[in-house]
Amino acid sequence: MRIQSPEVSLLRATFESRLKNRPRRVLGCFTALVLATLAVTGSIAVAQAPPAPQAPQSRFTVVLDAAHGGDDTGGHFKNGQLEKSLTLAFTTKLRSLLAARGINVVTTRDSDATVDDNHRIEVANHAQALACLSLHAAESGSGVHLFASSLSPAPTAHLYPWKTAQAVWVTRSLALTGDLNSALQHASVAVTLGRTALPTLDSMACPAVAIEISPERIPESATIKSAVDDPGYQTRVAEAIAAALLVWRSEAHQP
Repeated sequence: MRIQSPEVSLLRATFESRLKNRPRRVLGCFTALVLATLAVTGSIAVAQAPPAPQAPQSRFTVVLDAAHGGDDTGGHFKNGQLEKSLTLAFTTKLRSLLAARGINVVTTRDSDATVDDNHRIEVANHAQALACLSLHAAESGSGVHLFASSLSPAPTAHLYPWKTAQAVWVTRSLALTGDLNSALQHASVAVTLGRTALPTLDSMACPAVAIEISPERIPESATIKSAVDDPGYQTRVAEAIAAALLVWRSEAHQP
């Protein structure tokens, strides 16, 4: 069914009024003219129709795992802070930065709740993320510590064995660690690299890195320059991590 616009209806009415008392021959000419005009008008209407919306593209997903929570307080800091509170606050800050950059974020906890390791692993593996970050905080050390799994690389498999799934991904996890290291150093944040065995990290079927934030110290000194809960320090670290994930996304690392 063709729906006529008000302009087309007005044009038809005008011609019909003028043709009412015309001879049949003239009527035929005017009728042809009206039909041609309506056809052109209809073609223009079709040509100007808005294009159909495109299907949304799949989004780049990052999993943020705030360590500890609830009954599991984690480390206790001298100023009375608890690691579980610091990791949650930092996760919230980082999630906002990533969302502002168009990155889809999945979190293992959004409140001070007790979350067991199996739930964290299930959330991470169900998300099919291209980066999984396990976030920790410590009072010892300096700057940011980046840890990849200590598992040896294994060939790709259709079924990932529980507790050693990361072996399939560890090579990419090391590459992700490299991007994080470069971005943090560019932000003048001291970085320590390592390999470790963590139940959550070893069971994740995605490029995964454990990030432990320590106080910022004056070089070659034990004097603390910025505490772990310092807002400015947290923002600098979070922005560096966000920048690294943008680089990681642009490199199109697919499973």
